Amino acid sequence: MEDKHSHSNFERRLEALREEAKHGAPVQGRGVNLAGGPIPRAAGYYGEAVVRPPVWTWEIPLYFFVGGAAGMAPVIALSGLLCGQVALTNVALWIAGIGAIISPILLIMDLGRPHLFLNMLRVFKYRSPMSVGAWILSAFGACAVPAWLIMLLYVNQAFAPSIHLLVLVLVGLLTFPAAILGLGLAVYTGVLIGATAIPTWNLHRVLLPIHFGTAGLGCTGALLELAGFQIRPLWFIGMVAAGIETLLWIWLELDKHGAADRALHRGRGGWMIRLGEILSGPLPIILRLTNLVPWAAIAFLLGALSSRYGWIEAGRDSGRDPEAVFAAQRRA
Repeated sequence: MEDKHSHSNFERRLEALREEAKHGAPVQGRGVNLAGGPIPRAAGYYGEAVVRPPVWTWEIPLYFFVGGAAGMAPVIALSGLLCGQVALTNVALWIAGIGAIISPILLIMDLGRPHLFLNMLRVFKYRSPMSVGAWILSAFGACAVPAWLIMLLYVNQAFAPSIHLLVLVLVGLLTFPAAILGLGLAVYTGVLIGATAIPTWNLHRVLLPIHFGTAGLGCTGALLELAGFQIRPLWFIGMVAAGIETLLWIWLELDKHGAADRALHRGRGGWMIRLGEILSGPLPIILRLTNLVPWAAIAFLLGALSSRYGWIEAGRDSGRDPEAVFAAQRRA
């Protein structure tokens, strides 16, 4: 009886809304958030979001930042090892090893329970970016952390001089797969968010892996420069990373999709991304050309961190915007 009464009230209210809309008056009620429609802007589709906005907390964008820098560190460490730069390799492996430890901690903090992370390792799902990412992170840590610890013992002269060459070969054998896995670790997070139904992320799924990977490489180089390795190869890496970030920023400004990705161009998320691109793009280039390398490194790190938080914030806004979802679906 109560259900019948509720249904009757709903029908009467619906009829009243139709009459209001027929006479051109603004409709005072919740409904679909469509541009130019008679129903005023609402927080969602009948009060609910069309797609589920991301519920990630601060740990995830920080994980994107730490994982990117850690993932690219073995690439530079391996290059240093091949060129005889043992000190550079040592510090780069510090970045990789500490990042490999902090990254799963941040993921577990976001998930709330450690066994939820372990559950992702029970089965390998090659079609799931999250499953692939969990396996990449685990395999990366299994290579990067032992390489870091062995190099740490080597630097502290824990091995006899007669086996130093064998120790360096062992470090190289561990660093090589860590470098390959690290490339995947740095870019998979861009693939992960681009593969979702969030319009702002999905529409820029080609840009995101390039952006995240470039930022990770630039962050590693910046950290090494701040550690005292202000050498020409790292300066060149910083310039290339800043140049690519500048081009990606220009692409982002030109490749607009109207309502579908307006979260990138309005609100806090959009401004955080712009700030991040300025700090990691044109500003470091100017600072490097004026020989202010430490400031360029700091600017790049701050920009990469800001852009990670900006993309997550823009994703939340986009997921809560039904008109953005409908516009993105019409483009598909």
